[in-house]
Amino acid sequence: MNSTLATHHLLVFAREPVLGRVKTRLAADIGPEAALAVYRELLGITAGAISAARVPATVWLAEAPVPAAGPTEPRPEWPGLPWRVQPPAESLGERMSHAFSQAFDGGASRVVIIGTDCPGLTPELLHAAFEALATHDVVIGPADDGGYYLLGLRELQPALFAHKNWSTATVLPDTLADAARLGLRVAQLPTLHDVDSGRDLATWRAAKAV
Repeated sequence: MNSTLATHHLLVFAREPVLGRVKTRLAADIGPEAALAVYRELLGITAGAISAARVPATVWLAEAPVPAAGPTEPRPEWPGLPWRVQPPAESLGERMSHAFSQAFDGGASRVVIIGTDCPGLTPELLHAAFEALATHDVVIGPADDGGYYLLGLRELQPALFAHKNWSTATVLPDTLADAARLGLRVAQLPTLHDVDSGRDLATWRAAKAV
């Protein structure tokens, strides 16, 4: 690994693919078994993009694995990647802020976070995010539902994680407004489609069929 790449770190917020514990909004539309299958598909897409991008990454699981596993035991969905459990916190923002802090404290100077809901994620987009941080303070990948599928920073910016109504259409505009207020230089990646509901799934399937 070259010295430049060693300063980059990718954070992946994910869940273990367990029936009834993933994609609950989607499960309400298509059933828990089908939602689990879709989630496994999305995990495979995300893991493939990370592997092809060849950037150092850590998976942050929302809950401890079931059955219990030690921190050195690899997770089958994330071959070769270290993992941790997200700390108990009141909000998604607090958990993300903690993960960023850990990466910066570990020596990274460009840190990017992603989830596992975006089937359009590619290794090229991951590379573009890290490259954008050479000249910008923030890089963001907008999702078409008003959130974002990717956020990257050169240093911790706590305000970007505070006072947000997570999982709503206000997350992206509120984050951009905070960045503007702080005078941060922001780069935006192409807008992509998240899969959270039955309608989202139908949109994705239709796009694949074209």
